[in-house]
Amino acid sequence: MKNKTFSNPLLSGFYPDPSICRVGDDYYLVTSSFVYYPGLPIFHSKDLIHWEQIGHGIHRPDQLDYKNCETSLGLWAPSIRYHNGTYYIINTFVSEGREARRDNYIITASNPAGPWSNPIFVEGADGIDSSLFFDDDGSVWYVGNFICSEALYEGHHGIYLNELDPDTLQFKGPRHILWDGKMTQSKWIEAPHLYKHDGYYYLLVAEGGTFVNHSVMMARCKNISGDYEVCPRNPIVTHRHRPLVNDISVVGHADIVETQNGEWWMVLLGVRPYEGGHYNLGRETFMIPIFWAEDGWPMTNNETGLVNTTEQVPNLPSTLYPLTNPTDQFESPELAMMWNTIHPPVKNFFSLTERPGFLRLHLIPEVITEICNPAFVGRRQQHKVFQAKTVMEFTPQSEYEEAGIVLIQDDRFNYIFVVGYDNGIRVLRLFKTGFGTRTLLKTVTLNPASRLYLSVQGHTDIYSFYYGYSDQEMLLFADNLDASLLSSAVNEGFTGTYIGMYGSSNKDRSSNYADFDWFQYWGV
Repeated sequence: MKNKTFSNPLLSGFYPDPSICRVGDDYYLVTSSFVYYPGLPIFHSKDLIHWEQIGHGIHRPDQLDYKNCETSLGLWAPSIRYHNGTYYIINTFVSEGREARRDNYIITASNPAGPWSNPIFVEGADGIDSSLFFDDDGSVWYVGNFICSEALYEGHHGIYLNELDPDTLQFKGPRHILWDGKMTQSKWIEAPHLYKHDGYYYLLVAEGGTFVNHSVMMARCKNISGDYEVCPRNPIVTHRHRPLVNDISVVGHADIVETQNGEWWMVLLGVRPYEGGHYNLGRETFMIPIFWAEDGWPMTNNETGLVNTTEQVPNLPSTLYPLTNPTDQFESPELAMMWNTIHPPVKNFFSLTERPGFLRLHLIPEVITEICNPAFVGRRQQHKVFQAKTVMEFTPQSEYEEAGIVLIQDDRFNYIFVVGYDNGIRVLRLFKTGFGTRTLLKTVTLNPASRLYLSVQGHTDIYSFYYGYSDQEMLLFADNLDASLLSSAVNEGFTGTYIGMYGSSNKDRSSNYADFDWFQYWGV
């Protein structure tokens, strides 16, 4: 084991705000998903290196109403915990603006793969990034962040603690302020987690905001409700002093877990920027080893507070999962777990059974350049260098109908590569949407054959688009298009780029549909 290493990130692509727990020899991890549905992807591992998705925390449309949520709203940072045979996920649902309505809720399950319960909203629980802590005496605690009502500076936030009734999961007793940001002049303190170790309660938080100043900090106390002393080495993890174009940047928002062998590991988010500080993949999940120093405070194993691209593997038996097939043939009656829609489907716009072996997208009036629930089924871009390819059968019947593939960061930033209709002729068009303005880049006339192959290739900072009537004879449609259009640094959002299949009648009524035979994605 000593000479074996693993590569970061642990989960590539848009998997931010990781939370982790161990149950026996099994590890479970959950991440944010914002408006993508199903939400809160849940992963399982035996060795902390190889992960398999087993379910979602939000997997029924009636669990939450995403209506009118823009892309960076929805399901923010979750936390997963286990206690006495029950799994708990606590999460913040942001439905009306980043600084507006925020509701914290708890879902439970006897099996982490699901099904999960309907949300139990915690009354009076303000703030974001809440977490649960189960103490040895049976008490249950809620720890969350708050915005100081009399802020002394921008980003003056704090962390509070409240006991929960274990039966109702509602607050009982007084609120305790654990960390007021002013005591360390910290900005945007959030993402609190509590742990108990060697007689101390340890409070782990994120600080500095979600961009270049992001960091991980720690405080501790013998009494759960305070007064907490801050770690003299804070921040214990950060890259704020390094250039943004470093291999890994923007690290923070962490959770820690102890293995059955006594090792400690930290999972946290980070990004892998390219030139200009851009990152299309969004915030990803990384992992680093930590240890407890002689003074009782945790340190990273490299003692630098840095997240490395490679680390030594944990002292756990390696457990491999079957490799994911890069081609989805759509042979199952249900979508594979990698696929998402934007918001839970309000209309039944897709089917895997109407034409077995095909994904059928019904054209609906909603358009992907607006905040809505469009006919889009997509997956994460997980590599800087990748190729995605599909074959579609579609015959438009009006000038309003279009179907094809889309690369999307949000409704304001996307590339739309679609078959349309122009004066009775099938055409292929490429649109670019930037800052909410949709621009036609190119149009070509297609032959009458309804079956068309479409492909996108990514090479870090550029995208290229291809089409063809045969899988072996693909024609270049447009190359060297600016990939930074879909950078999270441009849209200033919290998600990453998705690629997938799309169809719309552009606010007109339609009974038409597009059939997709398969979809391939592979990365380098």
